[in-house]
Amino acid sequence: MQTGRITAVLGPTNTGKTHYAIERMLAHRTGVIGLPLRLLAREVYDRIVAQRGPSVVALVTGEERIVPERTQYWVATTEAMPTNIGADFLAIDEIQLCGDPERGHVFTDRLLHARGLHETLFLGSETMRGAIAALVPKVQFSKRERFSELTYAGSKKISRMKPRSAIVGFSVENTYAMAELIRRQKGGCAVVMGALSPRTRNAQVAMYQNGDVDYLVATDAIGMGLNLDIDHVAFSATSKFDGRRMRPLFPYELAQIAGRAGRHTTDGTFGVTGEASPLQPEIVDAIENHRFAPLQRLQWRNDRLEFGTLDRLIGALEARPEPRDGGEWLTKGREADDLRALKVLGEDPEVRDRVSRPSDVQLLWDVCRIPDFRSISEAEHATLLARIFGFLQSGRGVPSDWLRRQIERIDRTGGDIDTLSRRLAFIRTWTYVAQRKGWVDDESHWREATRAVEDRLSDALHGALTQRFVDRRTSVLLRRLKQKETLVAEVNDKGEVTVEGEYAGRLDGFRFRQDETGSPDEAKMLARAAYEALAPEFNLRADRFYNAPDTEMDFTEQGGLMWGDTAVGKLVKGGDVMRPSVQAFVDDEAGSDVAEKVTRRLQHFIDRKVAALFEPLLAMSRDEALTGLARGFAFRLVETLGIIPRDQVAAEVKELDQEARGSLRKHGVRFGQYTIFMPALLKPAPTRLRLVLASLWDGRDEFPESPPPGLVTIPNIEGFEPEAYRLSGYRPSGARAIRIDMLERLADLLRGQDSRGGFEANPDMLSITGMTLEQFADLMGGLGYKAEQGERPKVKPADPAKPASEAATAPEADSPDAAGAPSASESQPDTAPAAEEAPADAAPAEAESAPEVETFYTFTWAPRPRANPRGPRRDGGNSDAPRGERKGGRPQGKKGKKGGKPEGGGARNFEARPPRKEKPIDPDNPFAVLAALKDKK
Repeated sequence: MQTGRITAVLGPTNTGKTHYAIERMLAHRTGVIGLPLRLLAREVYDRIVAQRGPSVVALVTGEERIVPERTQYWVATTEAMPTNIGADFLAIDEIQLCGDPERGHVFTDRLLHARGLHETLFLGSETMRGAIAALVPKVQFSKRERFSELTYAGSKKISRMKPRSAIVGFSVENTYAMAELIRRQKGGCAVVMGALSPRTRNAQVAMYQNGDVDYLVATDAIGMGLNLDIDHVAFSATSKFDGRRMRPLFPYELAQIAGRAGRHTTDGTFGVTGEASPLQPEIVDAIENHRFAPLQRLQWRNDRLEFGTLDRLIGALEARPEPRDGGEWLTKGREADDLRALKVLGEDPEVRDRVSRPSDVQLLWDVCRIPDFRSISEAEHATLLARIFGFLQSGRGVPSDWLRRQIERIDRTGGDIDTLSRRLAFIRTWTYVAQRKGWVDDESHWREATRAVEDRLSDALHGALTQRFVDRRTSVLLRRLKQKETLVAEVNDKGEVTVEGEYAGRLDGFRFRQDETGSPDEAKMLARAAYEALAPEFNLRADRFYNAPDTEMDFTEQGGLMWGDTAVGKLVKGGDVMRPSVQAFVDDEAGSDVAEKVTRRLQHFIDRKVAALFEPLLAMSRDEALTGLARGFAFRLVETLGIIPRDQVAAEVKELDQEARGSLRKHGVRFGQYTIFMPALLKPAPTRLRLVLASLWDGRDEFPESPPPGLVTIPNIEGFEPEAYRLSGYRPSGARAIRIDMLERLADLLRGQDSRGGFEANPDMLSITGMTLEQFADLMGGLGYKAEQGERPKVKPADPAKPASEAATAPEADSPDAAGAPSASESQPDTAPAAEEAPADAAPAEAESAPEVETFYTFTWAPRPRANPRGPRRDGGNSDAPRGERKGGRPQGKKGKKGGKPEGGGARNFEARPPRKEKPIDPDNPFAVLAALKDKK
């Protein structure tokens, strides 16, 4: 029998109804308030605890029970709220849920029977006015007006959604899809769903409320009284699955959710987004003006249950409302989950046989009221309920060992969002069981154990949601930028840039490589934040670079310029082959001062590198003592970076007199039989730089790489440019290319051989080239020799200790490999050397067994036909020795015994010719010298 005042406080959202109910409850000595969601119950509990302390406030939900000894105020979900404790005050929030097909019967029961001793409040929508007036005698009504206006904003794309917006969906899949889209386009969002635990939901809401993210994606759970700072609500769908079918939302349901926009006196807007169709004008008008059709039917289920038998209980639950219950206002509600579970277990013969007393029926009904949090299948849920019923009917409760195993299987924080959500649903079942009095041995222990597991899973789920749908760095930077705080950027030893502790990208030298995992909007914001914070770092790094020693810098074989392992620039073509320019890799945001400093330091480095590695060449170019043809030839060597194939300058070489050649030799120039070169420039470092400088000058897109150091020969790759071999210091010959200084040492050995009558390779020749006899034969073929293969019995040497040959010439003194005397001649040969007697083959001795056979090659000069074929001269006409001191010949200018020709064959004495009359040449003008040389060609 009611004894207090009953008031229905009705109105739209944002009218302060819940706040008013809390104030009224705290004005009484004791009170109870029932709320539609576990999440909202936890929010109200926290608010009351903040005002009265935790010692007098209880929280009771299906999975949570906090009941202090001196409890005065009870905060509960509507299903779990105590109704028979005689509290002075009682309130039911969102009373319009009486019309909900699934839970409506619970709210209707509270409307009809739950009362406070002194005051009762029903809070909800104006649509309930007629039903409350008809079903609750002596009720008073209080209409509340919305504090702010709510207007329709039409349809907007996610990319144009303004900050502080909530996007609402009605399925997990839709919610996740919208959240993923917002993360890509806006940097991230918070996610709120009814299935989340209070701990997870509070953590997500806190992210939104604190400004870490500007967007919220939620289900219709936010429509039930959750107080959030939302300016705009956008519906991504206007239909939902109600447990049986997809149906459009009623206008009052849309209004309940849209009303979350605009808090207190701040106006709000609502609209649609994604694939949702624009709202009809009449629906928009109803929402904006809060005018909806009143509820005509409330969901009802009989509360006068009979536990005599299982069938009588089912019959009572399926009873229809009678006129005394409410007549035309009430309708039998949809079959609920607990009734379906009771029917399934009632059809199980094993369970039915065990239900013989009213107490068994009531116990089975209590077990069937365990919510199906797992939502796997009715059969599996019924199997679990039957197991629990068997434990409880035995009188010993749920065994601790069995319960521990169930919980341990769930207590794992790894996995994705769906996995963690399932585990949370499973633990809610055992949390519910632990809350029931007498169902477990140690209630307090299992309540704490299940709560601890739920907390761990909740934290893990919050982390997974944040990781998937929120870019933490963006949220932090956004908040800092809004607060106009100075951002702190740091660069670690790996070059990783963090702004306010969040990874933003990598500083590569003087270029910021932004992390590209975010959205375009996020990228702009992140770049702006990073560059603002990196301004001091750019200047500090430029100072360190400018003062760094050359040993910390290097160039790559493709023309890059490195500072340690970091690319800071590249070489570009300059005004001279040996004066390349540089292009620094510096972001525009670093400033012109930084770019100029880096460019200047790089230019200093490459200038010094060229000067150090090409010092002999540069010294020769600056030698004012070189005049006339010698100066022109020096200029030609500088142009070719110290290496010229002899056949390209044969005419110029002929014109050089001994004095000119001697002046060039002083600078390390060697006049070889095949190449004119400076041996000091064949070392690996100058070779590497020569390839880069020549490739820059020629405008190549891809530069040839220098061979590995120390190799005498390298493969002669088909299609590879001969110029690249020249720049590398090699000459192609057959299947391989031989280093030019070693080729000249080989040529020195070949001059002492009879290239007309034929000769064999001696060990010194093979040693110089590092080849087998077959490879050497191929090499000689490339040099213009014919190799004839033969076989003969192998003869062991008489004295194994004696060297195979004592006639080998020592290597060049300025060779990269060893020092030695210069070769004997330098003029290009005119004819093949005279034949020498070939050693006679020794006849094999008589033996019982066949003698061992060896393969040998006989080499003869057989060049390819050309205008004036020539072979190596026997008189040493191509060596570096001065004329008149050549090996096996007479002084120049004197005739030999036969025909007045020098010994050693038919080489012409070019110096015996009368001098030609030449035009005057300016010896200090290398271009004039070159032009004169070309005219003589």
